Amino acid sequence: MTRPLCNHYAALLSSTAGRRSGAHVASAVHCLILRTLPHPPPVHLLNHLLTAYGKAGRHARARRLFDAMPHPNIFTYNALLTTLAHARLLGDMDALFASMPERDVVSYNALIAGFSGAGSHARAAGAYRALLREDTAIRPSRITMSAMVMAASALGDRALGRQFHCQILRLGFGAYAFVGSPLVDMYAKMGLIGDAKRVFDELEGKNVVMYNTMITGLLRCKMVQEARRLFEVMTDKDSITWTTMVTGLTQNGLESEALEVFRRMRVQGIAIDQYTFGSTLTACGALSALEQGKQIHTYTIRTCYDDNVFVGSALVDMYSKCRSIRLAETVFRRMTFRNIISWTAMIVGYGQNGCSEEAVRAFTEMQRDGVDPDDFTLGSVISSCANLASLEEGAQFHCLALVSGLMPYITVSNALVTLYGKCGSIEDAHRLFDEMSFHDQVSWTALVSGYAQFGKAKETIDLFEKMLSKGVKPDGVTFIGVLSACSRAGFVEKGRSYFYSMQKDHGIVPIDDHYTCMIDLYSRSGRLKEAEEFIKQMPMRPDAIGWGTLLSACRLRGDMEIGKWAAENLLEMDPQNPASYVLLCSMHAAKGQWNEVAHLRRGMRDRQVKKEPGCSWIKYKNKVHIFSADDQSHPFSKGIYEKLEWLNSKMVEEGYKPDVSSVLHDVADADKVHMLSHHSEKLAIAFGLMFVPQEMPIRIVKNLRVCLDCHNATKFISKITGRDILVRDAVRFHKFSNGLCSCGDFW
Repeated sequence: MTRPLCNHYAALLSSTAGRRSGAHVASAVHCLILRTLPHPPPVHLLNHLLTAYGKAGRHARARRLFDAMPHPNIFTYNALLTTLAHARLLGDMDALFASMPERDVVSYNALIAGFSGAGSHARAAGAYRALLREDTAIRPSRITMSAMVMAASALGDRALGRQFHCQILRLGFGAYAFVGSPLVDMYAKMGLIGDAKRVFDELEGKNVVMYNTMITGLLRCKMVQEARRLFEVMTDKDSITWTTMVTGLTQNGLESEALEVFRRMRVQGIAIDQYTFGSTLTACGALSALEQGKQIHTYTIRTCYDDNVFVGSALVDMYSKCRSIRLAETVFRRMTFRNIISWTAMIVGYGQNGCSEEAVRAFTEMQRDGVDPDDFTLGSVISSCANLASLEEGAQFHCLALVSGLMPYITVSNALVTLYGKCGSIEDAHRLFDEMSFHDQVSWTALVSGYAQFGKAKETIDLFEKMLSKGVKPDGVTFIGVLSACSRAGFVEKGRSYFYSMQKDHGIVPIDDHYTCMIDLYSRSGRLKEAEEFIKQMPMRPDAIGWGTLLSACRLRGDMEIGKWAAENLLEMDPQNPASYVLLCSMHAAKGQWNEVAHLRRGMRDRQVKKEPGCSWIKYKNKVHIFSADDQSHPFSKGIYEKLEWLNSKMVEEGYKPDVSSVLHDVADADKVHMLSHHSEKLAIAFGLMFVPQEMPIRIVKNLRVCLDCHNATKFISKITGRDILVRDAVRFHKFSNGLCSCGDFW
């Protein structure tokens, strides 16, 4: 009666081990064993029970069972060793292994698996060396060698990987797919694609797993043509094969081809999983293919994948990259579960779409949800603070980086350098840069751009030359910073030299921003004819910013001929752009041609072109105070205007004379002076003088370029009050101190 019961209990335990009900069945069978079988039960049955507890994750019960067994054998030790390995209890696992009276290859495999599973790959290699030193003739198995190849791959140790390959060949395992597949993957990950192909070609009876591994390796090494050829010759493709191709093509910048493979996949009725959807949506985002993205979104709903967190995050990312931030927001809000990837996708999406305030709010909401940021999330929200020029909130996130231990991550450090640079604290940006243990291309570019925006041309160029001497390769963004610094300092020959060096020495193809910098370089220096010639020699027409740059310079220089040419091209390119009308109006107004001004304004009305109203804002005690010209809506308006009156009288005493050339109205000079005195940045500065503590600088942000009069007035204000005033306008940073501006009156 005992033997049939034992066999029945053993079969029951084996059939349910690893299943959801495994723990319950193991406990029930354990009770039956104690009630129905004589003590002690057979060792082989207890081994089955111990294994069942281990597979159900009940390692404490497995340990108690082991400790109660009077005569454990090697199978008992191996069962508990495997349980402890799966539970990542390395100390207990090591101690049990050391106490074993005898060991076999299964014991070593369990030990190696435990170390590898816990990320201790070096200790796994040490366990393998101990196996080879065993006095008993324990021979490594295919499982052993497969695990060791994966450990070498994780360590990125080429020499160790080749040693294991030699061992595999000596043991006669070279033709087995179980060992060959990890070998192919290891060599591909190490960039040794030739070795990977050689192993693949020597394997017998290649299965779909082997093909998938080889295709993944080829795509990882950017050998798209070879991967494509192997994919097409496969007669038996599974969903992983198709997904591998979609993912690999997307990662290699072949998004259109990735979408075509996805289409073929659907036509052939291949099962699509979350990873296929994720890669396909990434391809749609890279192509800004909104309609295709919407179709795939619909398909995820039909296949019940829309509630999958991986797919949901990919949808948020796709809609964000397609400039449909509200659709991204809708998907995000409907997600029943959000992880750090979902939150990061939404925060980055807000930032990419110019919704920096929403990005900061989303980050705060994420913290309330109990989700801790990673380096990428924190870097993204700091970048949003930089775009807002919000130094106060950015400094808080700097503190969070220090407290959370994320400061050493280069994504966070780079974002902070950018933040302080964009907020005008270039000294803090440089100090942070110097504290970084490693600088990549982004680090250098962030600091170069910070100095350039501040108008410190010499420092920008010196830093750029130092970057080159360190062997760091600049990118297009770096050169935008360098060229703009040359432009703002009037270094025409230097800027021209860098522009041609960018193409010849660094192989960077100029984009619109580079051409605009060159137009600005010539225009600011009054070399309008050279700017005109440069434009005529360009391989494409300038964009709206380029034409606007030239037109703005023509206004300052009073060059009506080239100004009209620039305005006509700007109107042709962007009829709704108010810059052409406003700048031409300014040019005619300066010459007293008020009929022309009226004609241009009628044209604006007829075409329903609206000029963006100028506004300035200042942040005080976590609240943003926004001002427009002649603004009377602020609760402290009375005090602000009294402060302005006092400042005006003091400025006049110091020799200030209003520059009425910026006023585009045919009114008396006295009225023009009155209009100038209530510009938005002056109201914001007056507010700052009233409330910002004396020892702190006053920080103002303006959405348009600072006019000549406000620039001059702010210099006087800084001298009269003894305050540092930082103004970030649409063009650059101005630091006013003791009657001088950091731009040297060249902006």
